[in-house]
Amino acid sequence: MSPAQFDDHAIRLAAGKSLGEQMDHRGPELGWSELLHGFTFRAERIGLVNQRGIWKPKAMDMPLSIRTSPDNPYRDSFDPTTQLLHYRYFGTDPNHADNVGLRRIMATQRPLIYFHGIRPGRYLPIWPVFIVGDDPTSLTFTVAADHPAFAEDQLATEGAGISVAAAGDRELERRYATRTTLTRIHQRVFRHRVLHAYRSRCAFCRLRQEPLLDAAHIVADKDPTGDPVVPNGLSLCKIHHAAFDQLFLGVTPKGVIEVRPDLLKETDGPMLQHGLKGLHHQHIHRPRRTADHPDPDRLDLRYHQFLQAS
Repeated sequence: MSPAQFDDHAIRLAAGKSLGEQMDHRGPELGWSELLHGFTFRAERIGLVNQRGIWKPKAMDMPLSIRTSPDNPYRDSFDPTTQLLHYRYFGTDPNHADNVGLRRIMATQRPLIYFHGIRPGRYLPIWPVFIVGDDPTSLTFTVAADHPAFAEDQLATEGAGISVAAAGDRELERRYATRTTLTRIHQRVFRHRVLHAYRSRCAFCRLRQEPLLDAAHIVADKDPTGDPVVPNGLSLCKIHHAAFDQLFLGVTPKGVIEVRPDLLKETDGPMLQHGLKGLHHQHIHRPRRTADHPDPDRLDLRYHQFLQAS
């Protein structure tokens, strides 16, 4: 037996720590090769994923991670009512080793990593998640997110038990954490789709540096019509995203950029002159596909907000 083998608690904590460090260094999305490479634990290399959606490294006796591919062949989905993740079994046999492994994870309430595919080869890691339900009839597990600190406490005190009241509080906290997780996933998917539609360039100034680009909502996501869909988005560099959000810049329903009158009267450095004022009466850059063009009704709603702020 290797030095790393079956130290389940320590491996899970090391995996969570490694993920945090990688995301701090590389950003919220990680590449497939990085996940395959994994991390070092007691001089051994432990991968975070493999080709199957449910991954158990040889050094562990239960799964470490679950994964939803960008094309989602197993139809994993978030419940619209509870917003918890419905994660499909591997295959159709409830007694397959992978499914039994997740059932054991649920019984012991050990944390997992969930990798959500944002685009081919790119994944958003969620740590920790817990299996909170199992339905063999629909071949589905139910998954909830939680706070990283709880995973550490849970592994440190496993077997100590949890009161009924504490279990109720935990469920509420997990529902909140899962809603927050779902928001993060939607934001990353929205960003990818908008930037892809605009070929990774700013709709205002044509800047092509993807790390400096955001997916800006035309109508805010808290609005009933503020869906995270491409026609409600603009690919904007960070300075123009901020100016658009603060209503220094507006866009007419026909896609003409306008600069707020008080800003046009100001005199400052070259950024104001060329980066903002120079956009006045310019047309935005649109995606190639007509279906991805900004929705004129949403632009009109946002343009009226701009006029009220002028």
